[in-house]
Amino acid sequence: MEEEEEEAAAGGGAGPGCGCKGIRSCLLCEGPAQAAPPTQGEDNFTYCPATGLAEGSEHSPFAGWAFPFPGVFLAEEFVSEDEEVEMVELMDRDEWKPSQSGRKKQDYGPKVNFKKQRLKAGGFTGLPSFSKKIVAQMEACSVLGGFLPVEQCNLDYRPERGSAIDPHFDDWWLWGERLVSLNLLSKTVLSMSCDSEDSIQLFPTFSNENGELNPPGSLTQTSACENSGKQGSSCLLSPRFVPSKEVTVAIHLPRRSLVVLYDEARYKWKHAIHRRHIEHRRVCVTFRELSAEFSAGGRHEELGKELLEIALSFQGTPV
Repeated sequence: MEEEEEEAAAGGGAGPGCGCKGIRSCLLCEGPAQAAPPTQGEDNFTYCPATGLAEGSEHSPFAGWAFPFPGVFLAEEFVSEDEEVEMVELMDRDEWKPSQSGRKKQDYGPKVNFKKQRLKAGGFTGLPSFSKKIVAQMEACSVLGGFLPVEQCNLDYRPERGSAIDPHFDDWWLWGERLVSLNLLSKTVLSMSCDSEDSIQLFPTFSNENGELNPPGSLTQTSACENSGKQGSSCLLSPRFVPSKEVTVAIHLPRRSLVVLYDEARYKWKHAIHRRHIEHRRVCVTFRELSAEFSAGGRHEELGKELLEIALSFQGTPV
């Protein structure tokens, strides 16, 4: 899900211990002569895992409005505290290589040139041994049936480096529909944005007697009027339309949670981690599966089989 930004062709330079290229920057390479990245506005909607809705944030112009936000699965406490400590200790035994925008990374996967659509196994020796148990646990998740990870990317975020990742789509020539990330060491926010020229239909939300939000369109006119204490058709608000570009959705990721992006959340919405949402050290472990082109019946099926065999040996070291 992360470490898939497209590099800009020109721009600033890297600072000491910095992996920034093009227009990317971090606190290690930003100086008085170089303007810091523009401040990102607050997300104006928040994703609710219980309802699957993006709900207007309390202090935004969209408070009291919501829309369905499909393609997100969130599992809290996916690993235990002891498992988290063990995983990070094992990662820290290997080198963390400087990456863009203040991140550091460890890659377990084939050598890929996404622009030229070329790949080879290279020095890929498989996913790390500590991931075998995590991958097995994924089988219990309803949206991860048949998920076979062929690549793992560990990312290290630190507030003192100004770590972040800009809004982006993950590649879909090589990587399949489901993007899986395990969020370790601290909470953060995955910010979703959309460049589409279309509009999103918002619906008014009403709380039921238990204080829970009813899904959009679930209330009849009568029940809505009873809720508002008004009579007549004027008490029911009409749907509202807002340009997609004006909408940003915050997906809150608790510590040790697992998030899966698929469907519209994968292909329609870009995802990002903003600098302001890195308050402490954060380690993200992202797993990716193969696209149809590299799976059974695909044009590169044999290469896909070879890469999966390597990946699922779980004998890998960072490439």
